[in-house]
Amino acid sequence: MRSACGTRVGARLSLNAEQANRARHKCRQRQRKGTPNAESLLLAGWVLVFTTLSLTVLAAQTIMALYRCRWQVEIAIKRWKSVLDVDALRAKATSPLAEVWLHGKLLYALMLERRMRRQLGDRWGRLDHERVGTWWRVWGMLKDETAPMITGALFWKEDAWAACLKVLMERPRRRTLPQLPPAAVDLLYRCDASQQEGEPIAA
Repeated sequence: MRSACGTRVGARLSLNAEQANRARHKCRQRQRKGTPNAESLLLAGWVLVFTTLSLTVLAAQTIMALYRCRWQVEIAIKRWKSVLDVDALRAKATSPLAEVWLHGKLLYALMLERRMRRQLGDRWGRLDHERVGTWWRVWGMLKDETAPMITGALFWKEDAWAACLKVLMERPRRRTLPQLPPAAVDLLYRCDASQQEGEPIAA
């Protein structure tokens, strides 16, 4: 097979019997109705990795191991979502506020990354040697450490809370916040009064 630029592309295929059986079992589980067709079950037992590298440069096993490392990129993005809530977009996707939100979160991630490397060094999470840990807990700790610096929570003034709450009030809109029906509120108050006085609730 050749790529779009004319370079020869080779496929490296590798799954042992145990891995192939697990993959086919998952394939059957994903099939909600009936059973997967023969072609799906056959392909489930293989991993296809296309590369321009010759086997004389890297062996198939090395290429497969290198391919598995690429998931670290996906894990990094998942860590951003889990620890920093990057995916919790609080605005319409095309609005200026969404752009500010995303850029702010990326800046937050960069700040944590640099702070982490100052604390632990550059080699702690690199893949060119045996690793002893991942970034998940470190990021969580650094987030807890830096959040008060960003929000300035340590310097909030007690007498400013009333003004803050006024700003946080619901803006005028058609939707109203939920409220208990008056009859239910009346019953609640009567229950409280009856319990205090030790009397049964009047019908």
